[in-house]
Order: sequence, then structure tokens, then C-alpha cells
Amino acid sequence: MVEPVSTTTARACANIALVKYWGKRDPRLNLPAAGSLSLTLDALVTTTEVGFDAGLAHDELVLDGAPATPTELARTTAFLDLVRAAARLTDRARVVSNNEFPTASGLASSASGYAALAVAATAAASAAGGAAVALSPRALSILARRGSGSAARSVFGGFVRMHAGNSEDGSDAFGEPLDSPLTERVRMVIAIVGGGAAKSHGSRDAMDHTAATSPLYRAWIELVPQDLATAEAALAAGDLEALGAVAEANALAMHASAIAARPAVIYWQPATLAALAEVRALRAAGRAAWATMDAGPHVKVLTTAGDAAGVAAALRAVPGVTEVSIAAAGGPAAVVSRPAPPSNKAGPRES
Repeated sequence: MVEPVSTTTARACANIALVKYWGKRDPRLNLPAAGSLSLTLDALVTTTEVGFDAGLAHDELVLDGAPATPTELARTTAFLDLVRAAARLTDRARVVSNNEFPTASGLASSASGYAALAVAATAAASAAGGAAVALSPRALSILARRGSGSAARSVFGGFVRMHAGNSEDGSDAFGEPLDSPLTERVRMVIAIVGGGAAKSHGSRDAMDHTAATSPLYRAWIELVPQDLATAEAALAAGDLEALGAVAEANALAMHASAIAARPAVIYWQPATLAALAEVRALRAAGRAAWATMDAGPHVKVLTTAGDAAGVAAALRAVPGVTEVSIAAAGGPAAVVSRPAPPSNKAGPRES
């Protein structure tokens, strides 16, 4: 009788960058060209189940209920190879991942996806009889970064600073949580444009194309350190207005660099512009409301717990906005269920 394969399930939240990650200095290791700063959100959740099985001929990936594309599977296998090497394990794995929000549409599903995969796969490898891989939070962030640059931030909850680092091996490129009096106070209103359809330009290709062809890209990179310093000072002081102002300006500068690429990378739709105009009108009327956008048409609005409902109602009335939700700061990536470890597993390896 074949024994059932034990699985480990982890949960992670996507994050929205307030000072953006856009461009890489080393695509192979997903090393960012500049640092970034984000807010992990409790409404954007990925749950991932991993089970290593000696009976599998190759890795399997089910994403949102459907078999993954060959490209998605190859990317996941490359990531699992890192875990297998650390755990001294050769078994293939079956991965089942579900996003509680639109995938590949500009809501950072790769961030939560690879953060959850990093947590689940390292635990599952130990349960399958591999060497236990006891990763520190920093090491786990570095591992998650190998799958997706922004996943390094989703390992942590709340506000997170991503260090770009200088080392060629990526050992100093990791996320770090930031304490702030704003963590409990802030909310993010998420306005979905166009029904959450998959975006026309994938983030990886778009940022590479922008870096290679946009005459504004170098200016964007030079701007980031100043924006990071402003954002960190605002977090330390609990100054939401200063944080919102730099976040909105940074997002628009990132999109300006993409729009200036040749040919242009344009994520905005008519409803995007209408939503941005509504945010400016809300702010002029005294509401706490500052917009940010990633590689997609959706508009996210940094606001307060007190103003969130009013901001959400205003954005729901914008033609072309198909869904609006309110998110608070989310927690760190974590295992939510795991099997008992086998008695014959190898000793732990700390990183």
C-alpha cells in the first residue's frame, strides 16, 4: 500500500511598494537595481501547499485550480531546486497555490506566491526526510527573492525596507521589517480596473525593457535613495502626509520611466486616469488619500482607518473600476499546517 504524501501549507500576503522596485542589477539572482519600501496587506493572500513525492517524475504546479503554464512550472522548479539542494533532497514536488485576488494583474501575486512557497517548501523538504533547513528571517527573505524580487518583502509583515545590497552573491539584498506608529493606523484602498484581467506586459520583461530603452530610467534610479530616506523618516515620525506624498510621486515617476521606454510600456486604462483624478479630488476635499500604482492598471490609495470607507465609496463610483477593497497591514509569511517530522531525518542546518 502506497503511503499518502504529507504536505505543508503556508500563507503569505502580497505587498504594495510605496517606494518602488523597478529594475535589476542581476536578473539571475533577482538583485534589485535600487532599494524599495513596501506595506504588506492582509487582503491580498496566497496559500500554497507543497508535498515532496519520490514517485513523481517531475514537479507539478497547480495555480488557482488549473495546471500551470510551462513557463510558470519551469520557474517554480528552478526555485524548488534551491530548496532541494539545501535539504539534500532529490524528490520532485507537487505544489498547489491559490491567490485570493487576481493573478498576474499588477497586485504582486508573485510576491506572496514565492514567499509562501519559500516557507512551505523548506518545511515540506524536512518532512519528506531531507535535512532540516532552519532559515533565519533574513535568509528566508533572500531565498524568497530568488523566486521574485518583491517576495523578499512579503516574508515580513507591516512596513518593510528592501536593501538592494552591493555583493555579487546577493547576501546583502534582503527585506527588513520597519517599526512605525503608522502600522496600525494606515489602510490601503485597492481599486481594481478592468476586472483584474492579466496585464499585457509582465513585470520582469517590462522592467528589463524600461531599463534598456527608457531615457528616463537613469533619473529614476538616481531618485530612489532620496525617496527612501524621505519615506523612512516619515515612518519614524508617524507622518502619513509625508509618506503619502513621496509614495504618489515615486509611483508616477516609475510609470513615467516605463511610458518613455521605446516602445512604450503603458499599463494605464481610462479608468486608471479617472481613479487618479478622484484621488486628487478627495485630497483636495480634506481626505487622507495618496495614490500608488504598480505594473498594472489598478490604483491603490494610502489612507487612514477613518477615511478608508469614504475613499472606497468614491472609487466604486468611478466608471471602469470593477471592484474595491480595503486592506490593513498584513502579517508575516507563516506555515499554517504541517505534518509531523519523520524520525529518520537528517540533522538541522542553520543559515
